Amino acid sequence: MPHSFGVRARTRHMFSKKFRQHGPIHLSQYLMSVKVGDYVDIFADPSVHKGMPHKGYHGRTGIVFNVTKSAVGVRVNKLVNGRILEKRIHVRIEHVRKSKCQMEILRRKKENEAAKEEARKTGVKVDLKRTPKLPKAGYFVEQPGGTSEITTIQPLPFSDLV
Repeated sequence: MPHSFGVRARTRHMFSKKFRQHGPIHLSQYLMSVKVGDYVDIFADPSVHKGMPHKGYHGRTGIVFNVTKSAVGVRVNKLVNGRILEKRIHVRIEHVRKSKCQMEILRRKKENEAAKEEARKTGVKVDLKRTPKLPKAGYFVEQPGGTSEITTIQPLPFSDLV
């Protein structure tokens, strides 16, 4: 049998609904408010064939540049022959989710602004930089008998038992 290179080739799992998630799309998906500049994730919904993005864009995150009555225009980066091109595609609203990629940044921004305001009031210098998780502090394990003597364990010298 000849090899297939169709538009939906090799999408058996990609364009399939999850377990117990089959059926029509929720109305909240259609009522989702999307504005220009929002970050969105492109996830093709297999139950709606209209306006489905190409499989190469499935799972990508992009920025909305246009909003129409039933679709959104999304700017997506695509790797083409070793260089990254900005592609502009229009995808129906069913195949788009609001991205959570900016949530952590926005949360940190709010916390930093609050910390700066507090520092201005109190006059204490505050460090807003992120620091990597440091290793745990060292400690001694108490022996079960209650003695706090440190015991040094040495290996036995090799003895040939011939």
